[in-house]
Amino acid sequence: MSLLPYALARPFLFGLDPEAAHDLTMAALARSQGTPLAWAYCAPRVADPVQVAGLNFPNRIGLAAGLDKNARCIDALGSMGFGFVEVGTVTPLAQSGNPKPRMFRLPQAQALINRLGFNNEGLAAFVANVKSSRFYSAPRTAGGPLRLVLGLNIGKNAATPIDNAVSDYLTCLSGVYPYADYITVNISSPNTQNLRSLQSDAALDALLEALERRRAELATEHGAHKPIFIKIAPDLDDAQIDVIAATLKRYGTDASGQPNQRFGVIATNTTLGRAAVQGLPHAGEAGGLSGAPVLEASNGVISALRNALGQGFPIIGVGGVMGAQDAVSKLRAGADLVQIYTGLIYQGPALVGQAARALQQAAASR
Repeated sequence: MSLLPYALARPFLFGLDPEAAHDLTMAALARSQGTPLAWAYCAPRVADPVQVAGLNFPNRIGLAAGLDKNARCIDALGSMGFGFVEVGTVTPLAQSGNPKPRMFRLPQAQALINRLGFNNEGLAAFVANVKSSRFYSAPRTAGGPLRLVLGLNIGKNAATPIDNAVSDYLTCLSGVYPYADYITVNISSPNTQNLRSLQSDAALDALLEALERRRAELATEHGAHKPIFIKIAPDLDDAQIDVIAATLKRYGTDASGQPNQRFGVIATNTTLGRAAVQGLPHAGEAGGLSGAPVLEASNGVISALRNALGQGFPIIGVGGVMGAQDAVSKLRAGADLVQIYTGLIYQGPALVGQAARALQQAAASR
């Protein structure tokens, strides 16, 4: 059980520059994980097992990528009660991201704007951090409680031309494959130039074809099949969603039209929209908006995807989960699993257990 109420730490953290607060928090988590100090934030994991994409998740609530870009804090984050944790986005080569300042709070709207730009230490450092985690080295005991599921999120370097983006994704896929339970392909960050163009019909088809071909080789090499999730934007119209769904179905269903559990989708990333925060300080900053204002748009994309993909196709819902009932709204929109990020910053680790219990109750009542 957590010994330190987040309400005591938040005023101090919110008094700092947002990126400085993030860096301080991640450094503290990295130093304290696996030590008695972890009791400041650890919590029991709600037991709500569910199978999605062929993986056994201990519960339905996960951490979205972006918080731990370099996979330094897997053990600390996993001890907060998540059923799954996703780290990254990692790119083949280290890159510093966009110029600072590049992260802004909008507390009146329970929101953040960031234009970080995939700042990370690169693939080699990322993999080394995963391998050094206690999570990775812990023995897998048959018949024991389900373990944390680990997702590794991959992207392309900013300097890589968009026409060569597939090469970066294949490099990262090959690098992270042995260490991931699932891999997320981020093609929806608004902070890497032209990245969202990969969501279009021909570009997405070419990317999925290349990923599927390389994944088949890696599955043979490592003797294990790993599902791939495609992370998409909330700023999509119905026609764009239909195109994405049709492309996903070509690779993610078998000859009879049933989901093959090889591909899934994460909906959604941050939004470029500003209607919900217009007039607030920092609302005009460039970058992706996350937090409460994204909930409705994200749920709309989830619902449209579920209608287009049918039952059984893996969907992870993320965007605007600031409380337990927001998490439930994702489930009702059609998601199988739910991720949080900005809600964790505003509400603290208690949100993890609250959301997990609410999702457990909602799933049981369906």
